[in-house]
Amino acid sequence: MNDALPIEDLSKTYLEHSMVINNFVIKIGSQIKDSLCRVFGDGVQYEWRENDDKIIVPDVSIICNLRDRKNISFTGIPRFVMEVLSNATEDYDRHEKMDIYCKVGVSEYWIVDWRKKSVEIYLFDFREDGTGYPYLYKTVTAQNKDDLQLVMFPNLKITFDELFDLGEY
Repeated sequence: MNDALPIEDLSKTYLEHSMVINNFVIKIGSQIKDSLCRVFGDGVQYEWRENDDKIIVPDVSIICNLRDRKNISFTGIPRFVMEVLSNATEDYDRHEKMDIYCKVGVSEYWIVDWRKKSVEIYLFDFREDGTGYPYLYKTVTAQNKDDLQLVMFPNLKITFDELFDLGEY
């Protein structure tokens, strides 16, 4: 028995995953353009010593230190990162990537599930010994959708409906 998804399921997943990323980048990008920060969609690489200089590519990141670069990779730390879950990446996004973002000092991490239409907002704090740890600040669903807010960028606005505008196709 072949357990692979049919082709159309994969393309649909990819499309919805991309739409959520694009919705965020377009909406936030138009508000952030006059600042020193920039929002990037997937395809932008980060390379950090704390991650053994291995390349990591977030779905969305907001970075305010654009000069910190090494070739095509940023070496600066984004203040905000968002990952949009898919069946293939959920485990990696929830565990390894969260640990890496915590270790390097990302301030705010959103895990977005377009399948459930939910946003988990994680913040990172530090124990007395200096080690970082993530904690779930808020989960936003259709029931409390007005609570969707970037914690680190309170002046930037994207509504729940704007984020999850997947069109009808």
